[in-house]
Amino acid sequence: MTELMHVSGGPTKPEIIAVALSKLDLTDNCRFFDIGCGTGAVSIEASKMVRDISICAIDAREQAIDVTKKNFEAFKITNAHVFSGESSEILEKQDVGSIDCAFIGGTKNISRVLEVLAEKKAKSIVVNAVRIETVVNVINKMKELDLFDEVLHLIVSRGAPITGETMFKPENPVYVVVGRSGKN
Repeated sequence: MTELMHVSGGPTKPEIIAVALSKLDLTDNCRFFDIGCGTGAVSIEASKMVRDISICAIDAREQAIDVTKKNFEAFKITNAHVFSGESSEILEKQDVGSIDCAFIGGTKNISRVLEVLAEKKAKSIVVNAVRIETVVNVINKMKELDLFDEVLHLIVSRGAPITGETMFKPENPVYVVVGRSGKN
């Protein structure tokens, strides 16, 4: 099995990716945007779920871009474009209606990113966050943009050995904020 290369802040844990992607309602032939892509782990998993997905991975960190490209190559992801730079500026260049799903794993300039996604009529948006202030800001912005659908608080614990038996060690909790266009 190919090993995923890492970068600071990632990769997102597989269990969290599974929930986040399930909330995006991915479909065959969709255009998927991975904003703050980090290692590219979310894009790699999305490519396994649906056929003919078109991936646009974005990150402002050069190290993350390098790691994403290497991971895409290692996992044979050929249907992806990787963009380096400020996410909102890259998103602004997209046509209205051309973004089916957007996963946001980074929080830099997140209010503007959400505004642009709303302007481009993204059908579904999932934001992963670990800081409560970010969660509150995202929920408020999504409500302002008439996108907010739900928020989840996920905690994953992994079994670990202790004196010949098993205990559970919790991972850091993650908030998953879901937005959909056309909300009332």
